Amino acid sequence: MTQFYRSCLLPTARLFLSGMLLCILIGSSVLAQNDLKRSIKKEEKAATDSLATPLSTAVADSALMQRDSVFYSKLKTKMYKRRLTRQLYDAVFRDVYNSRIKTGEVNQIEINPFKAYEGRVIGTIYIRRLGVFGQSVYDTLRKPGNWIERTGNRVHINTREHVIRRSYLLFKEGDEVDPNVMRDNERLLRNTSIFHDARIIVLPKEGSRQFVDVYVITQDVWSLEPNGGVGAINRFSVGFQQNNVRGLGHQLYGQVAVDGNDPRQKVEYRARYTIPFIGKTFITTQAEFLYLRDLKQGVFRVFRPFLTPDTKYAGSFELSQTQINNRLLMRNDSAVVVPLRYNYSDVWFGRSFRLFYRQTDSDEKGRSRLIVAVRNTIYKYLQRPGVTADTNQLYQDSRTTLLSVGFSRRKYVRDVLIYGFGRTEDVPVGETVAGIVGFDNAELGQRLYLGLNFSQGRYIKNFGYLYGLINVGGYSRTVGFEQGVVSLESNYFSPLLKTGWGNLRHFFNTRYTTGIGRFENEYLNLSSGSSGLITDGIGVYSDALRGTQRWIINYENILFSKLNFIGFRIAFISFVNLGLITFPERSLLRGPLYQGYGIGFRLRNENLTFNSFQVRLSYYPNIPGNAAPFRQAFEGVPALRFRDFDLSAPQIIPYR
Repeated sequence: MTQFYRSCLLPTARLFLSGMLLCILIGSSVLAQNDLKRSIKKEEKAATDSLATPLSTAVADSALMQRDSVFYSKLKTKMYKRRLTRQLYDAVFRDVYNSRIKTGEVNQIEINPFKAYEGRVIGTIYIRRLGVFGQSVYDTLRKPGNWIERTGNRVHINTREHVIRRSYLLFKEGDEVDPNVMRDNERLLRNTSIFHDARIIVLPKEGSRQFVDVYVITQDVWSLEPNGGVGAINRFSVGFQQNNVRGLGHQLYGQVAVDGNDPRQKVEYRARYTIPFIGKTFITTQAEFLYLRDLKQGVFRVFRPFLTPDTKYAGSFELSQTQINNRLLMRNDSAVVVPLRYNYSDVWFGRSFRLFYRQTDSDEKGRSRLIVAVRNTIYKYLQRPGVTADTNQLYQDSRTTLLSVGFSRRKYVRDVLIYGFGRTEDVPVGETVAGIVGFDNAELGQRLYLGLNFSQGRYIKNFGYLYGLINVGGYSRTVGFEQGVVSLESNYFSPLLKTGWGNLRHFFNTRYTTGIGRFENEYLNLSSGSSGLITDGIGVYSDALRGTQRWIINYENILFSKLNFIGFRIAFISFVNLGLITFPERSLLRGPLYQGYGIGFRLRNENLTFNSFQVRLSYYPNIPGNAAPFRQAFEGVPALRFRDFDLSAPQIIPYR
């Protein structure tokens, strides 16, 4: 039934909901074009934002200049001769990326605009909340262009002003202006799930040389995302995710799935409620409940991360109970279902210490940190198979205590058109190195854990962004070394390349993992869904793609086109997935090279919380047991995130 739910109900839900959305938008787009064009003309004649700086005014102006693309000039001239073809052009084509101007802005905004006001006292903080549609933090006078945008703004409840003041600001009235805090706060606002974009402006207070006023401008995203699907009259699912309940910033997710023909369990439930950044503590609480056929789980979490390089304290507390039918593949390719039930608890606490205090230190050096953290986790099994020194060691009761000491140095560089479709993206630059030591008081005897990790990422001039990660760790007993892992990873993306069709980037990821003294039936695999950068495997599922040593190579080419289809920006992709996997008795390079190739396109509206939509055609020529080498898919694609350089809880290096 789980396979049916994944293969039938979810694709049906996506097609149904996206189809309804596209039909509504297409039908209303033509009617809205005249209003939209009139609003654009008014904006061109209107005064610029009274809060605008010369740079932000250039940003706003560039959005209007993008319509004059050379590539579309001839087509636009022909289609504008008649009213119907003119409306068709406006509904389908829009030059949303002007590469020369956009990339130039990114370089300019790397100059910290708050430096000029460093040390001045914050007088009054003003909060300006913009509508979801038709407005921009770079041009606050812009208005929604048609009735669809106006209706959407009226229906959506913006994040409440007191919530922004109490939960999302790192400064308050009376504080001195710290340029790093201001930039960190902009990044924090942009990276939350409730805001599409955010901007902070500091202006001198009239009649004062000491005080300044601060304007915080935020633009929400559309927060309600329905989901569901229908397979038959007695097989369906329905649910939703609300990322900003009543403008409070709370998140609520719920789903019910029904299968009247399943003898084990006819109804499945999922629910999750999250309260982020409680007060000025920046503590988040979350409760989650799952009641599925093969998984029943209740979880409660409280956590506070190292949000910025200046955050001193972080930690978390988690309690859960899980009941699962764990599908385990044996070495002889047979599969068994292992019923498990266990309690889990996890608590950790970390402290960050600044290493450099001299005023002459650079921003990057001055934000270096020494981070010390301690963690304790407990697994207590209530139901499991028999555990001995030679069998089922994975299911032994354990209490693990870890201590980590690490160095972290990080800053953020703004860029565009990487994982997003035009929004400002904060790319982490820096490095971390950490050592981990601890004891596992396991049921089969105490053992020592040792681990080391190192990561570094930075922009290289005229080359692009390069990230590297090295992880080494494992347990030591008197009888030898066990459950060890060595993991290497490298990620790269090129500079933004200008073409006549749009802006182009190349992405290249590679990951190598090997196990040392792993337990019986502990495997790596190449199986995965999706493709390109969005997969941790080859892009197709097969029980034959297992081993203890693995090497994955993913390449993806993304063309961010100049097309805007009724608010959805379009990017064309091509990808290559390559993988090697083997057991100890055979060399990795002597095994078959598993391959996946494909093309497709993605659609994304940055004002919506929905995942990007992806349509792809893939070819897998040599996957064992694969009866369909050519595959097509319409799927949701989650937003990718950068690897950051914030050390958090000490952890055992995962073998996956």
